[in-house]
Formats: sequence, structure tokens, C-alpha cells
Amino acid sequence: MENQYYTLIEKQDFYEIIENKYGELAIFIDARAGTPAEPVLEFDGKKTALLKRDKWLAVRLDNIDSETKNVLAESEFVMIVELSGDIVERVYGVPVDNVEEIVFNGRQTRANELVKAKSRDEVIKAFGAVKSWTGGKKA
Repeated sequence: MENQYYTLIEKQDFYEIIENKYGELAIFIDARAGTPAEPVLEFDGKKTALLKRDKWLAVRLDNIDSETKNVLAESEFVMIVELSGDIVERVYGVPVDNVEEIVFNGRQTRANELVKAKSRDEVIKAFGAVKSWTGGKKA
């Protein structure tokens, strides 16, 4: 088994945040390998969030929409939906940790652009979305 002595930070180039009628948020991102272990979402209250998926992998979300940041800052939990092409790989809840500043420790890479899945609409419908925001930028 290979030892990994650093944390890998992947930048999510495109993601989507939706809100349902109960004020709950879901964040759609690219699927990553492996099962999350004690994930948490750190949010700086400005434009950046860091999903600490496990102790070795974190996913960086930049340029969070200004309307979204207030809702996200007030959220205790969000739902993470990981997509692989047109397949929902996994859905899980994570606590939101509001921090003064996000500290990036590790080696940063760039993730692939999100491919919108056909089944994404089914998840949004089941979630009961009433608002939707996008962040980041499309390549």
C-alpha cells in the first residue's frame, strides 16, 4: 500500500448549488474515487469553500455566488451530490464549518470540468429545489 504524506486539493472548476423550499442546500460536484470519511465543508463567508472529503483529499470551490454565500453561512449541513458523467455516484450530508480564513495545506491540482448528468434533474426534482445558483466558471 502506498503511503500518502500530503493532502491533495482539487479545484472544482464548475459546480452547482441548489436550495429547496426548506432552505436546505445541495452542492453538485464531480465524483471522486473512494468513500468520504468524516467530511466537512469549510466556508470563509466570502467566495471560497473547501470540502474536506477525507484526511487526504479536499475539493476547493471558488467564486461562490454572492446571493448563495449568506444562505451557505447560515447552513449547519449541506448535501453533497457527486456525479460521474450522467450517473449520481454518491449523496451524503456534511456539516458546514464557518471559518475566518481557509488554509490550503497540500498540493493543488485542477479537476476536470463537470459533465451535467441526465439523472441530475431527477435528483433536483426529488430534492424539491426552489432556487439554484452556479459558481466557478465553465471552461
